[in-house]
Amino acid sequence: MDIVARLTTVLRARRAADPDSSYVATLYSKGLDKILEKVGEESIETILAAKNLAVAQHDAADAAALGKVRQDLLGEAADLWFHTMVMLVALDCDPAEVLAVLDDRFGLSGLDEKASRETG
Repeated sequence: MDIVARLTTVLRARRAADPDSSYVATLYSKGLDKILEKVGEESIETILAAKNLAVAQHDAADAAALGKVRQDLLGEAADLWFHTMVMLVALDCDPAEVLAVLDDRFGLSGLDEKASRETG
């Protein structure tokens, strides 16, 4: 079982868990607005981490410093994906469906795909 399926199974189980027993159960108990707030917060943190990495790469930071900034970005992106998965499960959507959409789009020009959404 891949990480998306494993994590989805856990996220579904946490919907019925005691909020005192897990962070995710706490998010679910606080409702969709709190979950969306976390997605927004993680989005901003990911954007800032990406900017920090771009600046560090431009400034030719030393390898150790660059590695730390890179790991910061990867951690923030993981947080964003995680909270997005929490949101999807809260809305009874399977995160694997997002992967299916990406799979359907694979090999399709991004410009063509975008145009099809604008006219459809």
